[in-house]
Amino acid sequence: MQNKGLVKLFAVLFGLVSIYQLSFTFKANSIDDAAKAYSNGDSVKEARYLDSLSTEKVFDLGIADYTYDEVKNKAMNLGLDLKGGINVTLEISVKDILKGLANHTSEPAFNKALDDASELQKNSQNTYLEDFYIAFDKIKGDTKLASPDIFANRALSEEISFDMTDDQVKPIIDRKIDESITSAFEVLRKRIDEFGVTSPNIQRLGESGRILVELPGVKDVERATKLLQSTAQLEFWEVYKGESLIPFIIQANNVLKEEADAKTTTSEDAVAETTESDSQIDDLLGEAVTDSTSVSANPLLDLIIGQGYQGGPIIAQFDVDDKQTVLDYLNRADIRALLPVEQRYVKFAFGMPEKGSDAVGLYALIGNRENVPPMSGAVVTNATQTYDQLSKPAVSMQMNAKGAKIWEELTGNAYSQQSQIAIVLDNIVYSAPGVTTGPIAGGNSEISGQFTLNEAVDLANVLRAGKLPASADIIQSDVVGPSLGQEAIDSGEISFVIALALVLVWMFFYYGKAGLFADIAMALNILLIFGVLSGLGAVLTLPGIAGIVLTIGMSVDANVLIFERIREEIANGKGQREAIQDGFSNALSSILDANITTGLTALILFIFGTGPIKGFATTLLIGIVTSLFTAIFITRLLIDWYVNRGGKLDFSTGLTKNLFRNINIEFLQKRKIAYIVSGVLLVVSLGSLFTNGLDQGVDFVGGRSFQVRFEENVSPSELVPTLNEAFGSADAKTLGSDNQVKITTKYKVDETSAEVDEQIRKGLYTALQPHLTGVSYEDFISDNQHKTVGLMKSYKVSPTIADDIKKESFWAVLGSLIVVFLYILFRFKKWQYSLGAVAAVFHDVIIVLGVFSLTYKFMPFNMEIDQAFIAAILTVIGYSLNDTVVVFDRVREFFGIHSEWSLNKVVNTSLSSTLSRTLNTSLTTLVVLLAIFTFGGDSIRGFMFALIVGVAVGTYSSLFIATPIMYDTLASSEKKRKLNGGDDVAA
Repeated sequence: MQNKGLVKLFAVLFGLVSIYQLSFTFKANSIDDAAKAYSNGDSVKEARYLDSLSTEKVFDLGIADYTYDEVKNKAMNLGLDLKGGINVTLEISVKDILKGLANHTSEPAFNKALDDASELQKNSQNTYLEDFYIAFDKIKGDTKLASPDIFANRALSEEISFDMTDDQVKPIIDRKIDESITSAFEVLRKRIDEFGVTSPNIQRLGESGRILVELPGVKDVERATKLLQSTAQLEFWEVYKGESLIPFIIQANNVLKEEADAKTTTSEDAVAETTESDSQIDDLLGEAVTDSTSVSANPLLDLIIGQGYQGGPIIAQFDVDDKQTVLDYLNRADIRALLPVEQRYVKFAFGMPEKGSDAVGLYALIGNRENVPPMSGAVVTNATQTYDQLSKPAVSMQMNAKGAKIWEELTGNAYSQQSQIAIVLDNIVYSAPGVTTGPIAGGNSEISGQFTLNEAVDLANVLRAGKLPASADIIQSDVVGPSLGQEAIDSGEISFVIALALVLVWMFFYYGKAGLFADIAMALNILLIFGVLSGLGAVLTLPGIAGIVLTIGMSVDANVLIFERIREEIANGKGQREAIQDGFSNALSSILDANITTGLTALILFIFGTGPIKGFATTLLIGIVTSLFTAIFITRLLIDWYVNRGGKLDFSTGLTKNLFRNINIEFLQKRKIAYIVSGVLLVVSLGSLFTNGLDQGVDFVGGRSFQVRFEENVSPSELVPTLNEAFGSADAKTLGSDNQVKITTKYKVDETSAEVDEQIRKGLYTALQPHLTGVSYEDFISDNQHKTVGLMKSYKVSPTIADDIKKESFWAVLGSLIVVFLYILFRFKKWQYSLGAVAAVFHDVIIVLGVFSLTYKFMPFNMEIDQAFIAAILTVIGYSLNDTVVVFDRVREFFGIHSEWSLNKVVNTSLSSTLSRTLNTSLTTLVVLLAIFTFGGDSIRGFMFALIVGVAVGTYSSLFIATPIMYDTLASSEKKRKLNGGDDVAA
């Protein structure tokens, strides 16, 4: 081997750099362990301990000292499934942006087009904007986008004029939408930076309005979710005194009561109404009243649970769960008609719930015809967390000159009228302070309320970062508790060690001392993989660990190919040095072709995948490169070093020396039997797919899934009735151990607000309460690192994104097949090779799908078809092609060496001569996969099962499907060439 010195230098440098990168991970883990020991399970105490070290020098490497923050930033990033945290896909509401661009017009065609576009989105692959254009074009009549009531308004007058056509307006709207989404992305990025999460990831998904946010390690999931979804629509409104709206509340109640009584009226009810007003006033003022003559309830007044104070802004207090009901009542057109003329533009809003209570106050904001606040948050230039006069957390704001002037006028007016100014954020009144010292000049103000310190910090961050241009709906979310993440790490480590040990032992058992050299190269390979992952800042996930272990199994293939070729050269009578030289040289083509085909499928998986699947593809791609380097160069370096010192290598042991020697199996003679067997398997698989179907996960159909762990074993069938009562329809199945259940429901799948998510979590807890003895709701949803019972993981996918995942999965599989077909055509120059390879891949994919369809109902582990399964399918494609390409490469080689041989002999001999390599690699890979399947945890068991079936079927298909189909089509082509008088050319 030439340039040995350069290879040694690179190997040493790469190894040292990898050790350097990984040293930060070991140090960070050591400090984290110390923090856990110190805090004894107290997450607040643990956080304070780590915060105290954030700027302290904790790691001295000689060349530099590093603080804890620097060490943490350089440590390997763990994904959501290993560290816990939240992974969400947010969709910025293009509908809201369009409304804003049109100044919230009431134009009928425009608003109907918005509603129609929302309906189209449920079964469309278009963007919302594209569907809006389609919907508008259908119903617009003579209305134009450039009409004064839509986009040719004052705000857009410099860009859109009345005489523009729709086709001229659309590019401008496209650009405005894109600018708004970009703005939203920047706002979210600033918020996340302020939130203080280690190694966050935020990226815009293509040109869509979707933004991916990954926050590994986040413990307060609810806080993080609020931070992401808060639009930060800050407004300042003058407020009516609460008592001035009491007569209206009573009149509204009377109308609602009469409406209810009309349905179940009796003659006694009419008599009781004469004394109703007095009792209603008593009710409103909180006085206890008992009236045995009252038959019907008061629809509005009966919801009141508290009162405001005299002269204050609160009309009354209601339960937080009744907020929407009250607003629906008060905003009805017939109810609002009861308002006095001077109050006709009143805007009702609720405040923040009181701490330790579900009571929220109802406010009446002094509105106007345009429904525009006197001052908005756009004037805020800075915001910081402070403390109010009572030493409670608050937020201090600084305004620009324009805002300072308006603020002075507002506070002056409030002072003179002895009224309050409501500070409203996202339609919630945070506080409504009065002004006691006269007009406030200078533009400084303060938001106070029932804040915790974290809430005040987050609010200041949100105001400082800016507001989102539209609401951000969570259309896909994956929330994993930290305790589940730790279990995944533990199971991943166990599976990794067992799989690695099995591979190392097998290589030594089969190839003797040469196997030891391969083991050393493999150990370096593992070091390099982790070092590169750490250096690139890549995220390590559970599928990523599976990718590394699978890479170890597949990296054996390169060494096996080399060693088998060396054994062949030795068997042909060549000396040791020459055999080694020729073995490495002859194996190179097969190694490169096999790894490139696998790499192509991994690359497509990386392009189309998200989250953990992208992590799997990343580790697989890195592993392919490092395994090539270590197998081709490091193994060669070690073997040459040993041989040059006078050592002797047989590349076998006493037990394996003559294994697979002089084999001459007539594979092609058995191809008709194989065709029949495969035909039966395909028919059964397709039949099951059309009748049983597949257990499609929420990735493909939309919905919510929850992983819940109980103290005792539970039967899913016992849970389903109460779950159906709570959600209309739900499914429950055991996940791994008998005390762990996966629950899936489509209940309110189209609703993506945080409030609905909270409602569903409470409904889940209530339904499961009989089996959660002694577990409070707070404990059930908590993110305690030592949690063993409760909600361990939740996952949500809206139907819209589920359709997109289906589409992307289809293109990922089809794309990989097309790319591989073209690569094999390029390498082997004949379409028959490509046809054989792709036919075998189709065969393998259909059978894997068929096995899942036939067995998912009774297998004791999760067999849902989700994004991880698509990763498995693409890996099966790569593996099957790997096997097939090695055989094809030998066929091509034998045609060049033995041009006088018949096509039949060439193919049979090629299959026989590569059988040792095929079985060796397949068995090693299967052993690795079985180790992960057995010890790798419940979450990837279905993923591993798909790979196990795929590897077994892929090995079979490369021998009995791909090569025979290539042979039959190539033989047919040559036969036609001879009949047409052509030369008898070699394939």
